[in-house]
Amino acid sequence: MIIGLTGGIGSGKSTVARAFETLGAAWVDADDVAREIVLPGEPALVAIKQHFGDQVIHQDGTLNRPALREIVFKYPEQRQWLESVTHPTIRARLLQHLSQFEKQGEPYVLLVSPLLFESGQNELVSRCLVVDVPQSIQISRTQLRDEMSESQVHAILAAQLSREQRLAKADDVIDNSGDHASMMEQVARLDVRYRQLSAQPL
Repeated sequence: MIIGLTGGIGSGKSTVARAFETLGAAWVDADDVAREIVLPGEPALVAIKQHFGDQVIHQDGTLNRPALREIVFKYPEQRQWLESVTHPTIRARLLQHLSQFEKQGEPYVLLVSPLLFESGQNELVSRCLVVDVPQSIQISRTQLRDEMSESQVHAILAAQLSREQRLAKADDVIDNSGDHASMMEQVARLDVRYRQLSAQPL
């Protein structure tokens, strides 16, 4: 059984995924895969360089993320172009990882993705788990973690589903605005539920 784990930027998706991992759950992160597919030598990076030029490439040949981010959030049509190149590649790579977990006989696997609904990756999952926090917490956490300006954070928020839209699509919700113990308690409850669900015959 594949559980799609999503939430807006700064909601704490990776923290929640690691909490599930402490209980024995396997997970793959679409953000990690997104970084994987733009490493030097990967076809997606070649296409990005051809399209945007050297301004988005560091001298060592790696992707200059801040430079690329600035362009794609300023020009929506450039973001659409970038997604048309990266999303299919990310999806194919995610499927490889998920099938590997299936071979290992995991009871359930988490597909962690900030754009689970926006990218159509929710079609790959049995249930959708949303990690939810108020927008004020998202902004302060993201600024602290990524050293972004508030306007950049708002641009990213605008490119994602609204909190209300995301919650409307959720099968399960973790409220991550409290302390670590509260989050762990919610994770433990869902872990039991997912194991029960995955044990049921289809």
